[in-house]
Amino acid sequence: QVQVAESGGGSVQAGGSLRLSCVASGPTSPKCFAWFRQAPGEEREGVAAIDTSGGVTWYGDSVKGRFTVSRDSAKNTGYLQLNLLKPEDASVYFCAVDFRTPCDAWPIDLLFDHWGQGTQVTVSS
Repeated sequence: QVQVAESGGGSVQAGGSLRLSCVASGPTSPKCFAWFRQAPGEEREGVAAIDTSGGVTWYGDSVKGRFTVSRDSAKNTGYLQLNLLKPEDASVYFCAVDFRTPCDAWPIDLLFDHWGQGTQVTVSS
């Protein structure tokens, strides 16, 4: 049975930082951790992804230079470090996991089969 669970969301002031975590369990070790976000009334947006084997990373244009994606393969855990947060970063952040490919589905959310429940990030100005 596949389980994906995020944690680490919260409320911060603009300029602050948060670290999100995503723990995954499934048929094999995760091949890819991807992060998406969705604000009310908006489409889901790809934020970042990491290939757990080679450590290759991808970022959405709006977060480059501010967010960092990483993983601890021994713990089947992915991380998203959010720095220099802006009010427009406020959203529900979701972790998506690919157990088969090293992020071949990125950044197309519909191609990811396994999702966490989401964690809220609120940024006040």
